Amino acid sequence: MKRVFLIVLDSVGIGAMDDADDFGDAGTNTLKSASTGSCFHMPNMEKLGLFNIDGIDWRKGAAQPEAVYGRMREASKGKDTTIGHWEIAGVISEKPLPVYPEGFPDEILVPFSEMTGRGILCNRPYSGTEVIKDYGDEHVRTGKLIVYTSADSVFQIAAHEDVVPVETLYEYCRMARKLLSGRHGVGRVIARPFAGESGNYQRTSGRHDYSLEPPADTILDIIRDAGKEVIGVGKIRDIFAGRGITSYVYTKGNTEGIEKTLGYLEQDFEGLCFINLVDYDMLYGHRNDIEGYARALAEFDKALPAMLDKLREEDALVITADHGCDPGYTVSTDHSREHTPLIIYGKNIPPRNLGTRDTFADIGATVLALLGIPGKTDGKSVL
Repeated sequence: MKRVFLIVLDSVGIGAMDDADDFGDAGTNTLKSASTGSCFHMPNMEKLGLFNIDGIDWRKGAAQPEAVYGRMREASKGKDTTIGHWEIAGVISEKPLPVYPEGFPDEILVPFSEMTGRGILCNRPYSGTEVIKDYGDEHVRTGKLIVYTSADSVFQIAAHEDVVPVETLYEYCRMARKLLSGRHGVGRVIARPFAGESGNYQRTSGRHDYSLEPPADTILDIIRDAGKEVIGVGKIRDIFAGRGITSYVYTKGNTEGIEKTLGYLEQDFEGLCFINLVDYDMLYGHRNDIEGYARALAEFDKALPAMLDKLREEDALVITADHGCDPGYTVSTDHSREHTPLIIYGKNIPPRNLGTRDTFADIGATVLALLGIPGKTDGKSVL
């Protein structure tokens, strides 16, 4: 019974790619910045080979790494969650998803406003925490929706739970998802409910993402069509718009994501368990919170031995990331165009250095190889 546990440490980049300057990200290094936090502690990832990876010259690596390790380049034209995960799952995106640095055009906002019966506030790139500070009072007073974006391909709708019930907000997001297609096909429409009083608004855990469907079959479709399980943990189901998923569970953060992963490690199934741990990105990278980022990495590292102990003879644990979000990069709080790490551990997989690979899609091809399932991807297995 072959099982692969694929964990995406959301935004844990390990250094700027050669074209990072084209994205405004020259000099970014998420892991290095996080390592300056006082509670940074990753001895178990160190044993597997994390600090032996190409380009990590700021920390000494293990004398004898215990896993396969390497550095990944992103071949897709972007640095966002959606195409990062699609590429991990075997599909390279040749064209970047649309972004809106000047806000969304009337051809989108006018019909959206008509469909919801509500006006629009903001409509420009904004920090998610700052936008509810600056527009929250007007939203509560008028009922208008706070629509905003970022450097990523996202259409975000923030609304107070007492003004717009969460289920209604989700329905508005589904309306927006239908509108945002073709040349306006953004990667994600995101519901951002918040609560609290004026001067103390706080985002709640009711976030929900409505993703564009992948442009081609991913390894999730291939594994499912082979009659195996594809289990999504965290926001995996949303990222792939439900495509290829046989079962899923949402989580409220890294702690619950780790707990669910440990639970699935004890279950009998054959196939893929695909996990996203989002707190690095959502709570710490976007807020330039080095201490929080370091603490979250230490939490994962502390749980790693329990995961390894639960792996069976034919299992593999694959750990990677989808982009960067450098908490020490004060020029921007957006995602960064960075290399990502790759760690592959299994009792029957001999350790070795992969060097630098040309595409995240090699991960998808490798997962298929580990499961013994034939299928075409845009990458090549590292095995």
